[in-house]
Amino acid sequence: MLLQIHIVAGALAMILGAVALLALKGATVHRRSGQLFVFSMLTMGITASVLGNIGGGLMSSYFVVTALTTVRPATAWTRLVNIGALVVAVVLALGSMDKGFKAFVSPSGMLNGVPFFILFFIGTVMAIAAAGDVRVMRSGHLRRGPRLARHLWRMCFALFIAAGSFFSIQARVAKILPGPFTTPAMRGLPIALVFIAMFYWLWRVRGRRIPYGAILAKPALPRPRSRAE
Repeated sequence: MLLQIHIVAGALAMILGAVALLALKGATVHRRSGQLFVFSMLTMGITASVLGNIGGGLMSSYFVVTALTTVRPATAWTRLVNIGALVVAVVLALGSMDKGFKAFVSPSGMLNGVPFFILFFIGTVMAIAAAGDVRVMRSGHLRRGPRLARHLWRMCFALFIAAGSFFSIQARVAKILPGPFTTPAMRGLPIALVFIAMFYWLWRVRGRRIPYGAILAKPALPRPRSRAE
């Protein structure tokens, strides 16, 4: 039953994450799909931890929780959550780096089937995330561009975790999609699209001083003057 819940939650997370990326930022569809994406990722992470993948479960939960607290008003509760999240990020960063070195010196260059460079990549990302948490705790609640950037990249990386968990294993994809979609190129395409979307939105919000919901809004046309004016 837990495995079935985990699979359904992961599938919903990928769908909802894609909807949130494509929807007008700040609009109702974006907010609702984003909230459901967080719940789906938390469900996927919790069930993954119970099923034995504690690191992956904690990482999934960490990114969506910190992405959500970023766009919430700063309170004593959110500060407490951020402190706990920082501890999780540091533990995951150190653990991934340690596993990366063990995989690097192994004859196969892998540890439990995971290549050393993937472990180093995850460790580096977690270290960057931890540094961002320290920055928020020291400087206070972020605003405008930095706030949007923190929210965006953490949500997108959580989506990468969900997409990578599914599309990285050919046997999983073959159970759902036809043969042409099980090739390495086709399985890597959704993962690449997540990163392309992430960097695109990070570029869009760089240094922005406009509300998030206005990122994609078209500028209002000037009202034509009447003859009386």
